[in-house]
Amino acid sequence: MVGVPGDKSISHRWLILAATANGRSVIHGLPPSLDVLSSAMCLAAISPRARPGLDAWARGVPAAAEGHGSTWNLRSDGRSSPVLEVEGEGRDAVVAPSGDLHCGNSATAMRLLAGVVSAGRFRSVLTGDDSLSSRPMERVAAPLRAMGASVATSDGCPPIVIDGGPLKGIQHRTRVPSAQVKGAVLLAGLAADGATTVEEPLPTRDHTERALAALGAPVRVEGTMVSVERFQHRGLEGAVPGDPSSAAFLVAAAALTGSRLEVGGVGLNPTRTRFLDVMARMGIKTEQRVSSVVLDEPAGSIDVLPGGDLVGVRVEREELPLVIDEIPVLAMLASHARGETWFLGAGELRVKESDRLAGLAEGIHSLGGDVGDEGEDLVVAGGGLRGGVADPRGDHRLAMAFAVAALAADAPSVIEGVESADVSFPGFVEALREIGGRVETVP
Repeated sequence: MVGVPGDKSISHRWLILAATANGRSVIHGLPPSLDVLSSAMCLAAISPRARPGLDAWARGVPAAAEGHGSTWNLRSDGRSSPVLEVEGEGRDAVVAPSGDLHCGNSATAMRLLAGVVSAGRFRSVLTGDDSLSSRPMERVAAPLRAMGASVATSDGCPPIVIDGGPLKGIQHRTRVPSAQVKGAVLLAGLAADGATTVEEPLPTRDHTERALAALGAPVRVEGTMVSVERFQHRGLEGAVPGDPSSAAFLVAAAALTGSRLEVGGVGLNPTRTRFLDVMARMGIKTEQRVSSVVLDEPAGSIDVLPGGDLVGVRVEREELPLVIDEIPVLAMLASHARGETWFLGAGELRVKESDRLAGLAEGIHSLGGDVGDEGEDLVVAGGGLRGGVADPRGDHRLAMAFAVAALAADAPSVIEGVESADVSFPGFVEALREIGGRVETVP
C-alpha cells in the first residue's frame, strides 16, 4: 500500500476555517506544500490569535527551492508537516495586514482569502509570483464587488486590492465553473447580511460547503446551487485526507505497468474521484472502500486491479470541471490507448499554472506521440509513445504526467525538471519506485 500527501484543496479551506473559528482547532495531515504554506502565512498576518499556532506549523515546513518559474519544498519523503493547533477569536477578529498578503503560486489561496478579507474594514493587497500574476481574478472580484467590497485588479489579474466593509448577500451565477470562486463567495457570505447564493453552470468540487455544513452553518445545496447565511463557526478537528489528484498519477502508473496497487488514506469525495469513471471507460479496473468520514469528507482506499488494454474515450464538456486537475494524467494514459481520446471544452487548462493545453500537446509530441490542440479541445491519437525528452515547463502536474507516461514508452525518456512535482506531491519519484517504476534521477 502507498500513501499520498494531504489534499491541498481541503487544506486551504480548513486552514481558513481554523484561523477564523471561535475556539481551538487541531488539524492533522496538512501537506508540506508551499501552496498551503502561503495560505498559512497570509492567515497569520490577519489572525493575531491564530498566529502563534500557524507560525509553529510553518516552521516545520522545509525551506524552498526555485526553478523553471515554480517553487517547491525540499522534503523528499512525502511526509506531512507537524500537527497544526490554533486558537481563534472568530471572523470579526481579523485585522489589517502590515504588508501585502503574498500568495506565492497559489490561485486557491488568493481567491479564497479574497472572500475572507472582503468583510474586513481595512485594505488588503493580495499578490503572488510571476505565474500567479497572470491568472484571471475578475471572476472572483466581480461577485465580491456586488456584495459591497471595493475590489480592484490589474487588467483582471493580480495584484488584487480590496477595501472591505459591510457585505450583503447576493445571488451569483458563475460563468466559468470554479470551486475557488464558489468558495470565496460562500466565505464572504458568512459575514454578509441576508442569504448568499452561488449557482454554477456545471458542478465543481464541494469541499467548502461540506466543511461549513459539518460545522453547523446554514448551508443549502440544491443541484448546482449553494446558499449560506451569516454564521460564526466553532473550532474544528480532523485529519486531512490524502489528495485524490495525486493518487490519480499512481493509479495510472499501476495501470500502465500492469501492477496491482492499493492507495490508502485517500479522499473519496465524489466530486474528486470522477477521474476513476473516465479511467474505467478506458479499461482500468478500480475499487473504492470508505473507512472514515471527517467534516463530511469520506476517505479510504483505491485498489487498482489487473485490467486489459486501454481504449480511447470522450470526456464531455459537462464532465471536464470534475476532472480538471487530472486531465494531464488522463491525456498521457490516452497516448497509450487504442483509438482517439477527446477532451472537449478544456480551455480552462490554458490559465492554470501554465498553459497546460499547449504543454500537454508539446509533451506528447516530444515523447513520440500524436496529439491535436484544437482551440478548447484536446485530441490524443493514442497508439503508444516512442520515448524522448519532455519539458513540463515547471508545471508540477505536467511533470508527473510525463513521468507516468514514460513508464510505458518504447524507449527510455528524460523528464526535465521533474522535481517540480514536489509542489503538490513531495516524494513522487520515490512513490513511483515503490510501485515498481524504473526511475533514475540525474543532477
